[in-house]
Amino acid sequence: MASSIGRRRLAAIVAVDMVGYSRLMESNEATALSHLKTLHEDVLQPRVAEFGGRIVKTMGDGALAEFGSAVEAVQAAVAIQEDVAAADDGAEEACLRVRIGVNLGDVVVDGDDLYGDGINVAARLESIARPGEILIASAVYGVVRTALNFDFVDRGPKNLKNIAEPVRIYALDPAGVAREPAALENHDTTQASERPALAVLPFNNIGGDPEQEYFADGLTEDIITALSHWRLIPVIARNSTFTYKGQSVPAQRVAAELGARYVLEGSVRRAAQRLRITVQLVDAGTGHHVWAEKFDRRIDEIDLRPFSHPRDG
Repeated sequence: MASSIGRRRLAAIVAVDMVGYSRLMESNEATALSHLKTLHEDVLQPRVAEFGGRIVKTMGDGALAEFGSAVEAVQAAVAIQEDVAAADDGAEEACLRVRIGVNLGDVVVDGDDLYGDGINVAARLESIARPGEILIASAVYGVVRTALNFDFVDRGPKNLKNIAEPVRIYALDPAGVAREPAALENHDTTQASERPALAVLPFNNIGGDPEQEYFADGLTEDIITALSHWRLIPVIARNSTFTYKGQSVPAQRVAAELGARYVLEGSVRRAAQRLRITVQLVDAGTGHHVWAEKFDRRIDEIDLRPFSHPRDG
């Protein structure tokens, strides 16, 4: 029998990831596993099958699905987000949310598995999508924009990690489905109201002690978690920002790749029971420092609760 390895075909790929799964596993393992089971068995499997697709692989809290049509791929993505929203029990700390990326591109077939940039772009789009959002590549948009009356927002070209050329991205809000065609045609996407997102980069371990690396990472994760409670500003997920760990990358590049407006970065130096933490907030649009501060504290004095309820302005 001839091997299927190396065959190529055009496919619409949907990448889905459950938001905050690792953090939820640490705080409430039973809820995390329940959400994961609901996502795979009650949402992904039936919705992918309904729109003529197949699940290529599952990866812990995520999955990749293949469709023969870009239209059906986007319809499935919208249905998945709607199902997830309907399953939201309103508990902020443990609600089920997903982010989705959709791409249309060339894939390499290896048995039942798929590889190639067609897959990689979908995965990169998913990684920078906001919770509850669907990001689609321009190749998908070119097919579905006249076939589906959905509300798309042009996010412009983005440099995606390990992808040679910038990819133009469009965001889809599932709550804006089934708009009247005339309303869609008159919608000025350049005037769309988008909340500025914030990316928190892994804090540098200035002391160089490997044992303190875990502390620096933990501090960064705590800040991301605390800031994410404030819904007025979306916070880029940990799994996206931690890809820059150990790299010296300009804030403007990070913001462009992750779709953020602001970048928070800092460093940690620990000596016995005392800490020195430096933090700076950069407006990637201008490259200017919006705010910077230095904290000298004892370890038992560190308290991130104020981040949960920042003052207006």
